Amino acid sequence: MKHGQKIGDSRVIESRESADGMSIRRRRETMDGKQRFTTYERLERPHLAVVKKDGKHELFERDKLLTAIKKAVGKFFASDIEVEEIVNDIEEQLYDIGDTEVTSRQIGDIVMDQLAKKNEVAYVRFASVYREFKTLDEFEDILKEQRAKAKKEAA
Repeated sequence: MKHGQKIGDSRVIESRESADGMSIRRRRETMDGKQRFTTYERLERPHLAVVKKDGKHELFERDKLLTAIKKAVGKFFASDIEVEEIVNDIEEQLYDIGDTEVTSRQIGDIVMDQLAKKNEVAYVRFASVYREFKTLDEFEDILKEQRAKAKKEAA
């Protein structure tokens, strides 16, 4: 797409709803037919405020959550799409709370739950950042918790 060219200067070739039903992928072509590109449209929801540990409020930013998870868990997932799906699930749970404010602790707990289901190593890495581990004992405690949960679920 040429710099400065508007999406309105294109036509839609194909539209598809995403698997989660939360966005629409549109394949577009410039009016002169020389270039093709893809746009994504997401359902716009009411703004969600995050109450931080220090009591400050800020708007929930999906991209900030995505970046934090990618940074914390490294390459423990097969693709960025897998991380996107996790963030979609987390965002859905946050809106399902039904309030216009959520605490950073609520977000962290939901992230931990999602990661525990998907990848144990990613879970432990995120937990070490989220809970600010300072000793090996803290790592051992979280590993014991995970092993106990796994045994419970297997039984």
